[in-house]
Amino acid sequence: MNLTILGCYAATPRTITNPTAQVLEIRNRLFLIDCGEGTQVQLRKNKIRFSKINHIFISHLHGDHMYGLVGLISTFMLLNRKTDLHIHGPKGIKEIILLQLRYSNSFTGYNLHFNELSATESEIVHEDEKVVVKTIPLKHRIYTNGFLFQEKIGDRKLNIDAVQNHEIDTCYYQKIKNGKDITLDDGRIIPNDVLTFEPIPTKSYAFCSDTMYDESIISIIKDADILYHETTFLESEADKAEKTMHSTAKQAATIARKANVKQLILGHYSTRYDNIVLFKEEAETIFSNVLLADDGKTFEFD
Repeated sequence: MNLTILGCYAATPRTITNPTAQVLEIRNRLFLIDCGEGTQVQLRKNKIRFSKINHIFISHLHGDHMYGLVGLISTFMLLNRKTDLHIHGPKGIKEIILLQLRYSNSFTGYNLHFNELSATESEIVHEDEKVVVKTIPLKHRIYTNGFLFQEKIGDRKLNIDAVQNHEIDTCYYQKIKNGKDITLDDGRIIPNDVLTFEPIPTKSYAFCSDTMYDESIISIIKDADILYHETTFLESEADKAEKTMHSTAKQAATIARKANVKQLILGHYSTRYDNIVLFKEEAETIFSNVLLADDGKTFEFD
């Protein structure tokens, strides 16, 4: 599982920073999460293939999280994309995008599928044979969701020595990997745990976009391997965080500790601060495993 940060700063883009967008690579899928202004430029800078992005998840309809979307959709068209594109985001996103495309006479040559969200409880928004994605309802000034990406448990791993020792034909290998016991010709039943090893442990990634401190998300993200949590302010500006419905570094760390996540990544920094290390230092007073997101940074999680 790899995470590439395309942008992680709040509000307006600058020459040295970009608004929120990131790419999660999980089980050979590339998911684009939020699409702030300048996202497609950042995709090119980070050498991420546009054609591999088939699902885009938009947390909410504030500009610093979705103003790059129509531009990216249009570029896909110019590149003669044929593959369907699925966009998961708040109700209204379809109207916004189609209106822009209609008035610019820029309809796509590929299918656009909109999955508009309005539920206030966590729900599954995407699922395939390897990954499931659920919403994390957040509390912000407008309807907002985070997203929880979870790997599904894969096949068990063959213990080749054990399989060969029992002279089991290769035609039964997939059945064994699926967790089934095997009955030999002499009637003996060989338990699956003798023939296999445990599957590769699954990983999960929780993306918490703009939100005020909210303990109701803890049950959804509990025990996640990685939590990305917004931290727009330091605790010295906690009053501003509350007023604008954002979080402080200390609050993000508190959520991480109470949810028992393994690793916390901080992002969505207000550009009022000259040094983002201050966010890490504050968070580490509450939670020890803290990383700092920054534009162009890639995290690899084995």
